[in-house]
Amino acid sequence: MQKTILFTRDGDIARLVLNKPERHNSLGKQELLAIQGFLKRMSGADTPRVLVISAAAGKTFCAGAALDELNSGEISADLFQQTTDQIAELQIPTIAVINGNAFGGGVELALSCDYRIGVRGAYIKVPAAEIGLCYPVSGIQRFVQRLGVSAAKRLLMAAEKLHSDEMLSLGFLDYLVEPDQIDQQAERLAQKLASLAPLSVQGMKSIIQAEAAAKLDVDSARQLYQSCLDSADLQEGFAAQREKRRANFCGA
Repeated sequence: MQKTILFTRDGDIARLVLNKPERHNSLGKQELLAIQGFLKRMSGADTPRVLVISAAAGKTFCAGAALDELNSGEISADLFQQTTDQIAELQIPTIAVINGNAFGGGVELALSCDYRIGVRGAYIKVPAAEIGLCYPVSGIQRFVQRLGVSAAKRLLMAAEKLHSDEMLSLGFLDYLVEPDQIDQQAERLAQKLASLAPLSVQGMKSIIQAEAAAKLDVDSARQLYQSCLDSADLQEGFAAQREKRRANFCGA
């Protein structure tokens, strides 16, 4: 039986691959629960430093929730939202490698990640208004927080199709590359993030996301700041600068 979600780990970099190209990498109950289970295991001392989410080769990165399972009641929008929330709330940086078109919840899946790399010629569309759905509330919040009100209205209320250049200009994409360059760009970014001080990266991610959601607790943010000041990694970073070598951070 084909595994529709693949997980691998190479040192500090974990990878999650959507592997159902014949169904446009749509996510049903099996896939959503598999993703949730994998993410729950990424905790503790052996947590990777970066998660890369990509899709099997094909025209579509992700078509969102499996519509047949939504219509039958086998899955709910809540299950999909729980999954994207879990991705967005990870402490480590996440990269979406968008190697094709994205639709509906697939667009939100990409928005749940910290960085998005896309290919020239692809497009995104959220057709909820065309079929009479109101997109789930937490999902709408994510669109607004990540893209702003105007872009969220274009994607959700007007169900606009946005092509790759516009995806870049609106801030949906951080990097836009030719199709044969996307794997190399993703690897470069993943390796770069994995080489940085984990406490620093994770602390700043937490503060940025809390500020974007207007939920910043200044005292908690200052504790994160102080933990970096008190860390062995900061001393390692200073030593590496003095000795003109690459720092070897341990995350403590």
